[in-house]
Amino acid sequence: MFSFLHRQKIIWSQKKIATSIVVSLLFLVLSFVVNNYANVYSLAHISSPVNDIILDNIPTVDVHLIFSEGAILLVLIIVALLVNEPKYIPFVVKSIALFIIVRSLFMILTHLGPPHNQIYINPHDFIQTVSAGGDMFFSAHTGLPFLMAIIFWPKRILRYFFLLATIIGGTAVLLGHLHYSIDVFSALFISFGIYHIAKFYFKEDLALLES
Repeated sequence: MFSFLHRQKIIWSQKKIATSIVVSLLFLVLSFVVNNYANVYSLAHISSPVNDIILDNIPTVDVHLIFSEGAILLVLIIVALLVNEPKYIPFVVKSIALFIIVRSLFMILTHLGPPHNQIYINPHDFIQTVSAGGDMFFSAHTGLPFLMAIIFWPKRILRYFFLLATIIGGTAVLLGHLHYSIDVFSALFISFGIYHIAKFYFKEDLALLES
């Protein structure tokens, strides 16, 4: 407990770091606003489903628990990690905000309808507050945990945890026919690119995270 409070005091007492944390949170809010408009646009222009070599050859499995509650659990774990180590906040939150904005830009480019035989997702679920159903490309359930794995790559336990979450998330959205296979596999490459963009533009925040 003393160690936790000591870490909080050190970080929040430094004006520059505290300001960076506030800026990162504002950037995150902005990314959600952009995501909302992208969702509205993509849903208004949604088209028909297309065939997919993987989905066409696997049965539909009810993965609602992983897709919805699993996503909530992942978010809570990330939040707990940041609260415990506030020096992680600026880089991680800015990277997540960048992830959301990049994904929003991809969402408005192509408007495929949900895959055939997609499982039913309750419209009142948490996950539906950030997804309108027309946001196929690319899979956040795959990309976000993989982005976290790259960020925390030197920390072996976190790396393996987030890699496992990536595999579970990617597998779940395919089994539930919630994403096309290209949405899942491309998420790995795009997230890798997002990390390097964040690494280039948020050098000081990354140095703080690695300190």
